[in-house]
Amino acid sequence: MIESIILIIVGFILLIKGADLLVEGASKVAKKFHIPEIIIGLTIVSIGTSMPELFVSITSALDGYSDMAMGNVIGSNVANLLLILGLATVISSVKFKRETRLIEIPLCLAFTVIFLILCNVGQNVTRIDAIILIILFIMFIAYTIVMAFKGEKFDSKDNDEEEDNDEDEKNSTLRNIIYILVGIVALKFGGDLTVNNAVNVAKIVNLSEKIISLTILAVGTSLPELVTSVSAAIKKKSDIAIGNILGSNIFNELLIIGTSALIRPITYNLSYNIDMSILMLATIILALFPIIPPKNKMTRANGSVYLILYAIYMVILFNN
Repeated sequence: MIESIILIIVGFILLIKGADLLVEGASKVAKKFHIPEIIIGLTIVSIGTSMPELFVSITSALDGYSDMAMGNVIGSNVANLLLILGLATVISSVKFKRETRLIEIPLCLAFTVIFLILCNVGQNVTRIDAIILIILFIMFIAYTIVMAFKGEKFDSKDNDEEEDNDEDEKNSTLRNIIYILVGIVALKFGGDLTVNNAVNVAKIVNLSEKIISLTILAVGTSLPELVTSVSAAIKKKSDIAIGNILGSNIFNELLIIGTSALIRPITYNLSYNIDMSILMLATIILALFPIIPPKNKMTRANGSVYLILYAIYMVILFNN
């Protein structure tokens, strides 16, 4: 057990450093090629930080642990919104850009509704359902590519960022790409070390499989999102923070479950509808934040509401 705790600490170190490199490299690449940071957050950063969920869910599906694969994704998405975005916002308030409040948040909500429907129809995710999810993911990636070219113009009405004339312009593109790749690798190995050893500790204290998947695995595989979003919030890069969360949730629901179910259909336990309801509620609240005063902004108070909701969710989970 002591060895597992030491490896968990090593995993945290890799996660923190990996997140720092990923945020730095991604933000500089965005500036270099004039790509909106929200797009970088929705794609490179979110996919990189979702690697632990991908490996855990695919492995679970291959081994026939449907509950583990599904619980990992649902629990991770709830943690991403309520715990991670809540904590990041408490550190630094998030300003919603026009495309985020009008397109990305509604898209995330729509994908969550579709995901919920597919899971409940027949109480499983079939290979046909998997193909639908993967096609939706491809459409989402196509959207991000289009927005990479049009995003800055789309946001020009409320984009008041100052041009950066400092030494960031002098950083080579190659070095920044290396930062991104090294960051993703560090996040992957850090996530593996943390999750695997956290599960070992959980088994020692006799936690159930469902609790492990919705808590230990969910939070564990979301650690890259946690440290990346918190790091982005500290650096005042709110676009990467919010983009990372939205992109990760979409990635989890569409590609991770889609890929896992394509390999082996996943049985859906109806008891997860309670957790799905919490996820839907959190996403709806996120869609309301831009229209609740102060408009177009998620304040520290809003972040505190999310953290309180996550604490309530944990109480409900452990008392069921």
